[in-house]
Amino acid sequence: MITNTSLEYKGDLYPSKVVSYEHEGDSVFFNTDNKVILKVTILRDSLIRFRFTTKGYFSNDFSYAIDKTQLHGYNFLEVTEEETYFQIRTSKVKCKIQKADLRLSVYDLNDFLILEDELGFHWEESYEYGGNIVKMSKYSKDGECYYGLGDKATQMNLKGKRVENFATDQYAYQKDQEPLYKVVPFYIGLHNKQAYGIFFDNTFRTFFDFCQERRNVTSFWAEGGEMNYYFVYGPQMQDVVTTYTDLTGKPELPPLWVLGYHQCKWSYYPESKVKEITSKFRELQIPCDAIYLDIDYMDGFRCFTWNKNYFPDPKKMVAELAEDGFKTVVIIDPGIKIDKDYWVYKEGLEKDYFCKRADGPYMKGKVWPGECNFPDYTNPVVREWWAGLFKELISDIGVKGVWNDMNEPAVMEVPNKTFPMDVRHVYDGNPCSHRKAHNIYGTQMARATYHGVKRFAYPKRPFVITRSAYSGAQRYTSSWTGDNVATWEHLWIANIQVQRMSISGMGFTGSDIGGFAEQPTGELYARWIQLGVFHPFCRTHSSGDHGNQEPWAFDEEVINITRKFVSLRYQLLPYLYTMFWQYIEEGVPMLKPLVYYDQDDTQTHYRNDEFIFGNQILVCPILEPNAVGRRMYIPRGEWYNYWTNELFIGGREIWIDTKFDEIPVFVKAGAIIPKYPVQQYVGELDFDELTLDVYYKNGKENSAVYEDAQDGYDYKKGRYSFLSLRSIGKEKELIIQLHKEGKYETPYTKYKINLIGLPFKVSEIEIDNEKIEFDKINFEQNKFLLVDKEFSELHIVGE
Repeated sequence: MITNTSLEYKGDLYPSKVVSYEHEGDSVFFNTDNKVILKVTILRDSLIRFRFTTKGYFSNDFSYAIDKTQLHGYNFLEVTEEETYFQIRTSKVKCKIQKADLRLSVYDLNDFLILEDELGFHWEESYEYGGNIVKMSKYSKDGECYYGLGDKATQMNLKGKRVENFATDQYAYQKDQEPLYKVVPFYIGLHNKQAYGIFFDNTFRTFFDFCQERRNVTSFWAEGGEMNYYFVYGPQMQDVVTTYTDLTGKPELPPLWVLGYHQCKWSYYPESKVKEITSKFRELQIPCDAIYLDIDYMDGFRCFTWNKNYFPDPKKMVAELAEDGFKTVVIIDPGIKIDKDYWVYKEGLEKDYFCKRADGPYMKGKVWPGECNFPDYTNPVVREWWAGLFKELISDIGVKGVWNDMNEPAVMEVPNKTFPMDVRHVYDGNPCSHRKAHNIYGTQMARATYHGVKRFAYPKRPFVITRSAYSGAQRYTSSWTGDNVATWEHLWIANIQVQRMSISGMGFTGSDIGGFAEQPTGELYARWIQLGVFHPFCRTHSSGDHGNQEPWAFDEEVINITRKFVSLRYQLLPYLYTMFWQYIEEGVPMLKPLVYYDQDDTQTHYRNDEFIFGNQILVCPILEPNAVGRRMYIPRGEWYNYWTNELFIGGREIWIDTKFDEIPVFVKAGAIIPKYPVQQYVGELDFDELTLDVYYKNGKENSAVYEDAQDGYDYKKGRYSFLSLRSIGKEKELIIQLHKEGKYETPYTKYKINLIGLPFKVSEIEIDNEKIEFDKINFEQNKFLLVDKEFSELHIVGE
């Protein structure tokens, strides 16, 4: 036998010495004598892309994650050659690339070392599949912490963890279980009060090791593709998250009703059951805006069909639900039943739109309808076809939103729960196997769904929700954290997952309130509602296999708690809408873990439970049974207890007493919080005043209120109202300044201003330098006043 030694296992391979470099525009190319090329691209002064190839040339540069509508540019770029390294300098950072082996390090302009390669880039040839297993290792600094990576069911700080990214249908997953439904290969590092980010844009199965295998080394690797990552410099975590979110894109504004409360179950049917549920919400005066139909609304689980035994006239039902304020949301899965009499299947077959195995036959797998074929959503022609399928659901029947499930993609009765890895995909003109396309399959389905719903919902705004997602999916869809469990541990997990998703660019996320699998106690459900109303997406959902999970499935006390907290969410809708506006405009996450809020306070680095809702409300859920209070950390500054208006000085851990119908909620001193009256659904009431809760602070604080028509696209033409509010507190004076932008005229005419924490008795009130008599503004001493909304400055003077 003759052995070809060139095919023997080579182990890890490394770049050799640099033999040449070229500077072309925003990119610098470094060539080694073993054909490795490093391409360094400066997108912004604080955003640098590092892309390696081992074959002497680069393949087509294509990414589903990057928002191609974003414009990038830098202020300064200088490339210099030193004896042992090259240096690339921007106005924010310096990057040094070693001539000997391409190892690189990044410094700030004061020569502080932010990030440094350990082994740096290396690779291993994959003889089984072809291509390379690409690897990167970097030194971890003393005390360095790591955050991000999407909805991982583990501690907020990832130090000491190893995680895996491979979109997986993980029913009833547990704490620390890997992998889960979503793939967000982006993390934030923090050390010495300096934050940076790494986005490893590789859609193959990827792994991240945060000092688990080796104590002072962080590494990440992929089972194929390129070593292609982006470095994002802070130094504030806020800057890192905003830059990453800009890079991968932001959603458009949802209709306001989407931010209300939603009710779902597997499954509500027949029509009489759906109406029984919706009627009960109205009877009990628990606000609710959306009712969901799971797979049983379909004819034999065939997508885009209706079971006429359960729903004989879906258009009439949807219209009647709408009259009562309920928007109907339906599920659509990717599996298309193999049935020659099924119109969707016939179209897909005739047009050759389904995924194929490597040797030609269609990919076949079992899901709810039985044996199915699956559209190749990486084909733009297929996405266009799929979008067109929504015409009847949206235009004709009146469905308001679509829920994509099982799109990891999930396949039943196979060991790996998904497609075989030899399935082929078009990948927008970059043909590949499922090894590369798996992690983006769900996102491309959601993308096609979004374009269909948007097309047929116009002139209203679309609503799409997905279970599986890859970085950038937030441009098209909201998400939830998958098939969780009705346990206290999962309440803890849900709290962390939604915070983590928020700083991972996917802010519009929630969990199945109460747990999808198993049955919660009334206490657990109540505690979950109390947390869930502070998540951007708020929906109760359950499997239905273990009993009912509507608020009235429990006792009267739980019904009252649900009503209280859901009503609070509806009061806070203008605050929540403003949070969303800041998310889409500036990339600011809607939920902020304490470490994001104050990274310089090391006490925040390992906090899991507390988070900032928006910019000025601090929330800490109750996460264990029989609690009469809990210890929690109050971040630095001054904070008012929302329930008692007691003022607390932060920067310390304290005990907070709580009742069963409360959780610790605090408001930042100086904040001005907008509130609507309680409505049973968005748009139910016409009201003539907006409430502004003003929390006194000796000092200055900025707040904002964004409003528009609550749906449609006029806001993109300037028809919105953005109020910039400033509170200036002095020893015996409170000044409220207001500046309005935008052409939208709000329907109310007055502000009801609630005064909270005022330390003096009011003797005089001036509006725009004119003294006002108390009875003309309904002034109740140190409590509230009612003023016309057309003012610029309000002075409240004390004795």
